[in-house]
Amino acid sequence: MAKIDAFFKLMNDQGASDLHLVAGSQPILRVHGDMERVKYKPLDNDELKAMLYEIAPENKIKVFEETGDVDFAYEIPGLARYRANYFQQKWGVGAVFREIPSTILTAEQLGLPKVITSLSMLHKGMVLVTGPTGSGKSTTLAAMMDYVNKNKKSHIITVEDPVEFVHQSQSCIVNHREVGVHTQGFKSALRGALREDPDIILVGEMRDLETIELALEAASTGHLVFGTLHTQSAAKTVDRVIDVFPAHQQAQIRTTLSESLKGVVAQNLFKRIDKKGRMAVLEVLVVTPAVSNLIREGKTFQIPSAIQTGKKFGMQSLDDAILEALEAKKVSAEDAYDKAIVKERFLPFLSKPPEFI
Repeated sequence: MAKIDAFFKLMNDQGASDLHLVAGSQPILRVHGDMERVKYKPLDNDELKAMLYEIAPENKIKVFEETGDVDFAYEIPGLARYRANYFQQKWGVGAVFREIPSTILTAEQLGLPKVITSLSMLHKGMVLVTGPTGSGKSTTLAAMMDYVNKNKKSHIITVEDPVEFVHQSQSCIVNHREVGVHTQGFKSALRGALREDPDIILVGEMRDLETIELALEAASTGHLVFGTLHTQSAAKTVDRVIDVFPAHQQAQIRTTLSESLKGVVAQNLFKRIDKKGRMAVLEVLVVTPAVSNLIREGKTFQIPSAIQTGKKFGMQSLDDAILEALEAKKVSAEDAYDKAIVKERFLPFLSKPPEFI
């Protein structure tokens, strides 16, 4: 057992999502969104470095020493997997670990709307799950993949950095590929995937133009592609995909995206006030012919209106979903106001007006 494993056990016992280990500081856990110090002495740089190196693969240590940053996954059988990030900082080394539960929560357990599982069962096209860092995108995607794995007979390839949730093949065949371990990068893995007879491709993060371009190509050639972006709403997601391309390509990309994009799930994570834990609040865009036309014509500013009028297709705006959670007394008015798109809607719920409007 590695020395650092004791911190992971504590993390699991406390229900923490993240563990922060930084030279010169006490260990810190993020519990239900709040940072809490562990009663432990401040970590010495050499001591912490030895703990971190004990669990890191040799090739990852080499990358870390050459670049000052590295990502990888670490697993404690019977406990959980952890997404690790090592970094250099002013006082020495540092690391952040995100717990990835060994048990994948189902769509029902997460309380996801039925439209999410409907999007999972499409035969081709692109479905994007978006939101800020730490908003639960990976958990939602894992639930979608779990539903597909149980209900379709398909070949699923995931390309991640690192592999997070591990799916055992059920009705589907699932192959996980980790960037830096099983493939050089997202681009080479996506190129290879098109020759590996996939039905479904999951791209852990659509980071750059070439990755997005290859994902769009896969979606437009009869595959179902799932991906993530760090955008806060469905409309901004569409704009982000288009804006990453040079100006002379954008008209063509609008057309391709209007035909390939099938849905966007934009989510945020809220601390619950009715019980311990956090909950995801979702905006859902289903690309109907009308929405497809808006994308093609460059009228993405009209997407929020299309979501409002598309409730019969399972669409919902982020603000409507936040309001529903607020009225059900699941989230606080302050949190609702802070994360809302149109903040004016939530001013009447605040006990005192915000200092800055």
